[in-house]
Amino acid sequence: MGEAFTHIEKTDERFYEAELCRLQGELLLKTKGQPEPQAEVCFQQAIEVARRQEAKLWELRATVSLARLWQRQGKSEQARQMLAQIYGWFTEGFDTADLQETKRLLDDLSV
Repeated sequence: MGEAFTHIEKTDERFYEAELCRLQGELLLKTKGQPEPQAEVCFQQAIEVARRQEAKLWELRATVSLARLWQRQGKSEQARQMLAQIYGWFTEGFDTADLQETKRLLDDLSV
C-alpha cells in the first residue's frame, strides 16, 4: 500500500487515491488490535478525496465502507443518513453491483 501512495506523491496521478485510502481502511479492519479508529480515518479521507475529485463512485464505495463500520459500532442511524444522501445522488446504474450493495445496506440499516 505504501508504494502506491509513494507513486501518487511522485507522479501526482491521483485517480485511484480515494480507492486506495478506502482499501487501506478495509485492510486495517482485518488486522488484530483496535484498528477501527484508524480505518475510520481512512474512510473519511477517501470520502474527502473523492468529493474533491467529484468522483461519485469512489465516494459511494468509501461511504459504504464507513457505513458498515458505523453499523458495527451501533451508529446505524448516522450510517443510514449518510448512505441515503449519496445513494440519492444517483439517477441511473441501479443494476450495478455497487448500487445494489448500497441498496441492501440501506435496507439493513432501515430495519
